Amino acid sequence: MTGRTARIVGVGGVGIVLIGGLMMFLAEDVGETGATPQFSADDRPTANSDAPVVDVRLEALQRARQDVGQAQRNLFRFQLPPAPQPQSQPQSQAPSAPLPLGPPAGPPPPNQGPTGPAPPPPIPVKFIGAVGGAGTAGQVVYFSDGRGRVFFGREGDIIEGQYRVLTVSPDSAELAYLDGRGRQTIRLSGQ
Repeated sequence: MTGRTARIVGVGGVGIVLIGGLMMFLAEDVGETGATPQFSADDRPTANSDAPVVDVRLEALQRARQDVGQAQRNLFRFQLPPAPQPQSQPQSQAPSAPLPLGPPAGPPPPNQGPTGPAPPPPIPVKFIGAVGGAGTAGQVVYFSDGRGRVFFGREGDIIEGQYRVLTVSPDSAELAYLDGRGRQTIRLSGQ
């Protein structure tokens, strides 16, 4: 055994002996103080031993219950309970209509129409530069995502796997999502 291995084995052995001694100490302490009491069926502890014992009337459970009829409560619908009907008229069994809980129903205001799907989020890249002459068809543009990554491409190329470079000018570039939505012009911003 090397010196390092012997040291590790020695420290481990001392740790095991200490844990075993602690467990024995705790086990003796619990046994002496009686921290875990044992009760029999006759020695049940009660909160108040002077309390009178109340009779349980099992026959009350066997009595016939009153017929409550069809329940008028719906747990999945919020409505106010129906108003009590006067005693002189016979009660009808038809459920009451739910009370409206918002503005009265009617045609929508003229300024609110169908809005369609939500627009895609803005493209989160910065246009940081271009290489090549102005008006050159092969001009390469550089973009940064703000997290230290740099992407480059020409007109028609796909950037970061989800944006297409549509047009390039010396001070801006126009990008869109691959499906053509979210067309956005990004101005030259530098770093």
